[in-house]
Amino acid sequence: MEQPAENNNINTRKWVGRFIGLSVFVAAVVVLVIVVKETNRYPRTDDANVRANFIELAPEVNGRLIQLAVKDNTFAKKGDLLFTIDPRPYEYALQLALSDQESLEQQIIDYKRRIAAQGSAVEAARATLTRSGTGVKTAATAVDAAKAAVVRAKSAVTNAQAQLTLATNNRNRIEPLLARQYVTVEQVDQVRTAQSVAQGNYDEAQAALTAAEAQENQAVLRQQEADSLVTESDARVGQAVHTVDTLDTLISQRPARAARVLSAKLDLERCKVPAPFDAWVTNLNISEGAYARAGVPMFTLIDTRNWYVIANYREANVSTIRNGMHVDVYLMGHPDRKFNGFVESVGYGVFPEDGRVAAGLPDIQRTLNWVHLSTRFPVRVHVQDPDPLLFRIGATAVTVVR
Repeated sequence: MEQPAENNNINTRKWVGRFIGLSVFVAAVVVLVIVVKETNRYPRTDDANVRANFIELAPEVNGRLIQLAVKDNTFAKKGDLLFTIDPRPYEYALQLALSDQESLEQQIIDYKRRIAAQGSAVEAARATLTRSGTGVKTAATAVDAAKAAVVRAKSAVTNAQAQLTLATNNRNRIEPLLARQYVTVEQVDQVRTAQSVAQGNYDEAQAALTAAEAQENQAVLRQQEADSLVTESDARVGQAVHTVDTLDTLISQRPARAARVLSAKLDLERCKVPAPFDAWVTNLNISEGAYARAGVPMFTLIDTRNWYVIANYREANVSTIRNGMHVDVYLMGHPDRKFNGFVESVGYGVFPEDGRVAAGLPDIQRTLNWVHLSTRFPVRVHVQDPDPLLFRIGATAVTVVR
């Protein structure tokens, strides 16, 4: 009777063992199905890295570094002084620019005064120019009249000389005849009187010619004087116009001088460089006394205003991820802290492994991999509540898309 009882116990234990094993298998399958389902429903990846925007801070002016207000791996708030470059050369440049600008303004004021003083002089010169033009015409007419008078006087002299010659010849012919009594005394007196009258007429004509020539010379001199007045008046008007043109040229230089002053002020302001945003200072490897060059980076600033995570998801999961979806973010160094984020964007391209080109043709590998790995695409996740003390660029993160 004892053997059947033992057989029953053995059978019972076998049945219980089989039941437990089957239950464990079923539970494992159920858990696996749930995990797969949840994984597909809430895509998760630990292939993620923390990122932040950063800039390589470079000075915008050259000069000796006289103050370095930050240290490596320290936090700087927006507006805090980072470093100072020796401002003396730029102070001198600003003073020079201001001096040039003031000199230009003084020149403009001086030329305005000249123009104001020459205003009436220009009007007078123009009136004189008009009168001088009339005087030139009058003088030219007088010269022509004087020349005509000279011609008439010369003609009168010639006529008087001919009359005198005739009278002299008559006297010379008649006087010898008086001794022979071929002529009377009265006739001799007549020819002598005629000669005297002819001589007087000649002398008078000669004097008139001299007077006419003198008047002609005087008229020519008046014409030359009138021409000189015209030239002088025209020169005064031209000088006034030149002064106005010079003033316009000086006024046109104002924008350039003002731009030099603004440029000098800007360079002076750039000698002191503040933090453009709240940031971590890193990669600082210089000291005071170094010569800073414009455009050459001195250190790096990590922008703490915007932290994000680049999570690489398999292409099967990417199809279910949309912009704006909520994301749970965990840092590998602090897995007990959960941070909230949302999908900002999903990448649309990665470089393919078989994208090589040889001799201008695609390089296709002849071997095939039995296990084909799914391609991963980057998903940019914006972190809404980052802790600047915990977040570091390059830190490993875990993301779960909800």
